[in-house]
Amino acid sequence: MNIDRIPAAWVPVCALSDILPNTGVCALVNGVQVAVFHLADDGGRVFAIDNFDPGSQASVLSRGLIGNLGERIVVASPIYKHHFDLRTGECLEIPENSVNAFAARVEDGHVWVAA
Repeated sequence: MNIDRIPAAWVPVCALSDILPNTGVCALVNGVQVAVFHLADDGGRVFAIDNFDPGSQASVLSRGLIGNLGERIVVASPIYKHHFDLRTGECLEIPENSVNAFAARVEDGHVWVAA
């Protein structure tokens, strides 16, 4: 769950314009489903976490609602509404259900995720 590690490789996911602002998409990155989110803030930031929600045992996090709880940017799982921090993958309600977070960036209008 440590996103401070140096990525082994960056994988292109899609054009930033393919992700509507304040929504997410699911991408297959090296065989793993990753939920990639595009924030409609002034920087057009992107975040990436596992798509699999341990609470519901379903791959649905990319379909969750983006928001914030205090200073934390989160996605609410569409099934049980648990909140996952987009920076760290931490599940705020049940920390043991936390997911992996991946480094993500936008370069030349394309979204890249660290594999």
